[in-house]
Amino acid sequence: MSPPPPANLPLGERVLALAKTLQFAWFSGHLVLLLCIARYSFSYISFNYYSGWARFTYRLSFLSAALTYGIVVYKTWRAKQKVGAKYPGGAIGILADENVQYLAMALVWLFSPQYPLALLPYAIYSVFHVATYTRSNVIPTIQPSKPAAAGAKPQGNPLADAIGGFVKKYYDASMSVVSALEILLWVRILLSAVLFQRRSWILIGIYTAFLRARFAQSAHVQNSFRDLELRMDSTVGAQGTPPVARSVWETIKGGARQFHAATDLGKYSNSSAVPKKTS
Repeated sequence: MSPPPPANLPLGERVLALAKTLQFAWFSGHLVLLLCIARYSFSYISFNYYSGWARFTYRLSFLSAALTYGIVVYKTWRAKQKVGAKYPGGAIGILADENVQYLAMALVWLFSPQYPLALLPYAIYSVFHVATYTRSNVIPTIQPSKPAAAGAKPQGNPLADAIGGFVKKYYDASMSVVSALEILLWVRILLSAVLFQRRSWILIGIYTAFLRARFAQSAHVQNSFRDLELRMDSTVGAQGTPPVARSVWETIKGGARQFHAATDLGKYSNSSAVPKKTS
């Protein structure tokens, strides 16, 4: 993340210099996304999710998400171009970039029927992105730290310190919530496909590919699937569970493992092309 403007500039010039950066557009996109989701939530809880405002804020949320992830993808591409580097693994390496994945899914959701649950992972990510940028760039731009005396420890900003503490305390737990929501969303789309709702079969295919890629990269997604497996094993292993239920669950687990093996990107590219991530 680029540093804030120099503290010796007047406030107006500092704010203008900050607003001119591509990173500020990225921050603004995340902020707009959160505001749109907040407005959509009011429509949703009042059962007006197909009203004009609800549809507008729902679509604008994903348009903002596409903008923010598009900026990150563009900056990554530009940085590689400057040094003459390429994505390892070619096209598979590009698709293995989690920012490309979230950009693609934002565009898919933008043109798909409404799935309100799809907003929540983006919202959680945006909360932390907005918080981190506010701490690192907005606060130092508006209220720069005063130079510390020789040998003295620089005095931090109380608000920035509080935001930093919030991010440090809740980030890992929130990423686990995101992974659980992404799995739950797959179940929701599957139910739509079973009921033959509009575009659901296309969507389940696209989202399954997305979730498979997330499983390959994210320790949080892997842990969520592992927790789900343990809970289901415990449930179907309880006394009184019909044998057919156990048989169905074993069939599902076997099919999932076969799907995992058949879609292992490591077979088609170098392992370094698909780095594991913790989010």
